[in-house]
Amino acid sequence: MTRYAYDLHIHSCLSPCADDDMTPANIAGMASLNGLQLLALTDHNSCGNCPAFMTACRQYGIVPVPGMELTTAEEIHMVCLFPDLESAMAFNQEVRAHLMPIRNKPEVFGNQFFVNEQDDVLGEEEILLISATDLPLEDAYQLVLRYGGAAYPAHIDRDSNGIIAILGSMPEEPLFSAVELRDGANREAYTEKYGLSGRHFVCSSDSHNLWTIQEGEHTLELDDEPYSSAKVRQSLIAWLRGETT
Repeated sequence: MTRYAYDLHIHSCLSPCADDDMTPANIAGMASLNGLQLLALTDHNSCGNCPAFMTACRQYGIVPVPGMELTTAEEIHMVCLFPDLESAMAFNQEVRAHLMPIRNKPEVFGNQFFVNEQDDVLGEEEILLISATDLPLEDAYQLVLRYGGAAYPAHIDRDSNGIIAILGSMPEEPLFSAVELRDGANREAYTEKYGLSGRHFVCSSDSHNLWTIQEGEHTLELDDEPYSSAKVRQSLIAWLRGETT
């Protein structure tokens, strides 16, 4: 077992609300400076920059986790993480079929750049990624499981797109084993008020710029023996799904 400093909710320049300098290489470099060892890329409704992210993280010795912040039909944000790039990209193709056919206006919403690990711009996503998909919460959750991933509600202590703000409480179905907080100080109050005892809590930055990436203040102890980055990701997914304590 090893304790990993993590940040599992970060947006790249593919998310229109993120800075253009949030490239996979810059994200990995800043995370390394901040002492992070486990990092997830979670762009809005897309895994398009995950291939470059995986390569960039490995160059810094960081365990990369491919992911997405999916917006459900209810406009709830849900973090979706996967054990390998192949699963993430297959999930990405499924989600594309559920995106609203709204074209991005970069001058209004921001750029949506696909980049490689050297920060070269490969192209732009034309569909606006910050709109809700047509996937209801339960369907989205089950789709993540079908691709071997873990899903949990993002920033439940935030009014904008938080599951509690939208629904008024945590739903009985799907029964999320993990939840994300923006502020770890809210854990006790939210556990008591919303009956979250027994859930796993994740505290991540939801970074849209380089200076808000976490600096190692949050850690997870994961089984990584015999060591491989794949083993670390598998252990993380199992923990988030409530399969391990």
